[in-house]
Amino acid sequence: MPAAIDKDENIQKEGKRIELVKDSPKQFAASGAAAVSAPTNSDKRADVSPLHAERTGVQAQEVSVSSFNEEEVIHDLQHYLPSQAPLKDFIHHNTLHAFQNYPFHEGTRRAKKIFGYFPSLQLREYRDLYEAGRIRKDILERVISEQKGAQYLEDWMQRLLEKEYDDSVSPRIGKLRANWKRHYPIDLDLMVHPLLFRILCSYLDQGISIWGFPIGHKGFLAAMKEMEEKSFASFFKTKRAKKLLVSGNCKMEDLLKLLVGDETLYAQYLFDQQFAHPGWSGMVASVEAQPASLLNPKNITVHDLVVFELLLEIDALDSYFGESWQPIARILEERPEPLFDDVPETEVDTVFSLWHDAFEWTYYDQVLTGIALQDKTWERKIENRSFQTYFCIDDRLTSFRRYLEQLDPDCETFTTAGFFNVELYYQPENGKFYTKCCPAPVFPKFLVKEIGNKQKIKKEVHFSKLTHSLFQGWFISQTIGFVSALRLALNVFKPGAMPAMASSYSHVDKNARLTIENKDPNDKENGLQIGFTIDEMVQRVQGVLTSTGLNGVDKTFAPIVYMIGHGASSVNNPHYTAYDCGACGGRPGSVNARTFCYMANHPKVREALKERGVVIPPTTQFLPGLHDTTRDEVAFFDEEILSEENAGKHRRNTLVINEALDLHAKERSRRLVSIDTKMSPKEIHEEIRRRSVSLFEPRPELNHATNAVSIIGRRSITENLFLDRRASTSTYDYRTDPEGKFLTMSMGPIALVMGGIDLEYFFSRTDNHKMGAGTKLPHNVMGLIGVANGADGDLRTGLPSQMIEIHDPVRLLVIIEHYPDVALKVIKSQTANYSFYENYWVHCVVVHPDTGELWLYKDGSFSKIYKPLLNDLETVSDLSALMERAKKAESIETLDAVQENLPVYFIEKKERVKK
Repeated sequence: MPAAIDKDENIQKEGKRIELVKDSPKQFAASGAAAVSAPTNSDKRADVSPLHAERTGVQAQEVSVSSFNEEEVIHDLQHYLPSQAPLKDFIHHNTLHAFQNYPFHEGTRRAKKIFGYFPSLQLREYRDLYEAGRIRKDILERVISEQKGAQYLEDWMQRLLEKEYDDSVSPRIGKLRANWKRHYPIDLDLMVHPLLFRILCSYLDQGISIWGFPIGHKGFLAAMKEMEEKSFASFFKTKRAKKLLVSGNCKMEDLLKLLVGDETLYAQYLFDQQFAHPGWSGMVASVEAQPASLLNPKNITVHDLVVFELLLEIDALDSYFGESWQPIARILEERPEPLFDDVPETEVDTVFSLWHDAFEWTYYDQVLTGIALQDKTWERKIENRSFQTYFCIDDRLTSFRRYLEQLDPDCETFTTAGFFNVELYYQPENGKFYTKCCPAPVFPKFLVKEIGNKQKIKKEVHFSKLTHSLFQGWFISQTIGFVSALRLALNVFKPGAMPAMASSYSHVDKNARLTIENKDPNDKENGLQIGFTIDEMVQRVQGVLTSTGLNGVDKTFAPIVYMIGHGASSVNNPHYTAYDCGACGGRPGSVNARTFCYMANHPKVREALKERGVVIPPTTQFLPGLHDTTRDEVAFFDEEILSEENAGKHRRNTLVINEALDLHAKERSRRLVSIDTKMSPKEIHEEIRRRSVSLFEPRPELNHATNAVSIIGRRSITENLFLDRRASTSTYDYRTDPEGKFLTMSMGPIALVMGGIDLEYFFSRTDNHKMGAGTKLPHNVMGLIGVANGADGDLRTGLPSQMIEIHDPVRLLVIIEHYPDVALKVIKSQTANYSFYENYWVHCVVVHPDTGELWLYKDGSFSKIYKPLLNDLETVSDLSALMERAKKAESIETLDAVQENLPVYFIEKKERVKK
């Protein structure tokens, strides 16, 4: 029996409470439910719709129409529930997106009070960081003086450093529904959730289950109704709930009358109910909004989930008390505070916001000092370029660029969003589905198909449906099962690649062709144009080349231009798509790189580009590649297109690239406790590869941990700065774009993609229990759509602790090199992303190209010049030695983890000689 308390015993022990239930049962049964009027002295209703007209001014009074708006409440639930997509489309986003219409500190304060999230570090952690020098005194004093006034500096310093505060969280959510447990000897969640979660998992299953859901082609509620009608067994223990479902008399409002009884509390009850399991509810909301996110489509809505859960709750109460229990409104001792009432700022809130601003600006100040002190006229001069590379803006690639430039001073590196301005759906040969390869909000009109795939899919013998049959399953377990167990044991000592791993290189066969060119506009499939026309190709190639300043006139082309996307290989990691390219929709960037290179190599495209001022020499060839960020390997595609001369140069360039990857692996290794960073780069690289295929390695790479800055500008403003792989960079040359036309393209993914990455890491770090996924160790994959603790737990949202334990929770600092008025025009033109800047969910600074002044975005404009407090930065000459002596975190405590991050350094300029 699901009830945690034995029925008979508790009727004796809880006599007084049961008397309340048994009071006038006949009257209650006859009426079905008695609506309880709001107390006469109450002047507020449950304000759960800040998206719609404000209701806070409405006085409690008798009304002739229902105050419960079902459609509006469902809309609000969808807005506030986590918006995490199924695992195959796991893409980083702002965890608190529902509060992004508020300024950052106000939004996080509301999230904390309403839902119980903890959106900052603990008070003791800030004080520990201050004592350790990781929050600077001069920065803290500046923050206090600017926000509270210099005259109150001493008073606020005393409060921040010495005063004791209660920083515990007492959220509003759950207060109403908690009355079931408080007044009745039952745990309604324990009685309902295990069954509900199993039903949802079975219905939404994408391939784990051998037997599909019996009526999976119908809508969720319709399927449950049909199963109840035609099955001998039932999900319900009593007759009433089943009868309500089968008869169709299960309108949400009628069910709420039974359970709640007071329509002014209906909305709050539904929020309490759905936020008791935000993972499953959020998944349903996500699938409802994006049905294509499931390869095996399911028709499920938040409405259906709510109705079915209400029926299960009625059934659970009926099974315990019969049909004579009272609705929750009748047992309230005190009316709960409306969820979305104002959340006034308290002194402790102010203390947290001051501490956090000081924590962030302690780091920002170092970065901005480095940019401010550089010679703005310096730019590396290259006479004969050996090769050029385009990478994604991803923060994991900044050190790879640096080592390429160090090893070959004649090479030149650029960065742009990793989908390379080519938005498309991709269909592998023999694939049944389309894969979106572009940023999540973009919905392409183009389809690229793979033709001639010669890859053979490797399979494990014991991964077979036959293992689930009675006799064959027993036979396989007694034979192949022993071999499988032996291989598993060997993997501990000698990890190796296996068919079940997610490999970035398997996304597309390097020998297959892609349908990139469209010669007939009528060549379409399911409304998508197959390939791109010449004009469409020209537009996309020009956008990337012009925005990065590579037009063949102001800056010449090298013989080979590499377009290198990125992806990640993963073993035993359900969140593997989070490690791939976010700009490619959580997919490797290989298809986009190949598509762009085909376009840029097309003779007709080059002719049209020449007319637009982009001159590509006939000897220049674009070559696609893919960087596996877990293994630190680069594979190239379509190498057969190279001329004989360029093929020779490519072989020489490959040696440089491979050496740079060795050095890059060494720099990464300083954060990996199991690797001795003092080993040679080649030895470390081999160990990195070994880790990438280990079943028992929870941290094959640390992904975007520690990301904090995004810089849009010329390479020269960051080339001589050591930023410890904490900065994403987007190459942009303001000189070729005075009006900011191409800056709009460069800025497109910054707030949404990089800001989303930063904020998901931020909140998963500050509250890994509620806004993160907790440790990976107890995770079970549920229906291939999410992970849960155990078999009956709620789906876990956010990032697991192994991904965020060394992360500094700071907002993204966006730095743009352009004139302030142009930058302002561009960020305001991006309506969908402007709230990131307007409400300070990211910070933004513009570097004035002429004066070098740092203009800080504040109150809707770049009206304030930021002056760094540091006068200089330390200069480092030997990065390898710096990596070897860098401290590794001894624990995942905040102070240890933060101290692992290195400060910003100047890199000593040396006379670099090409090897």
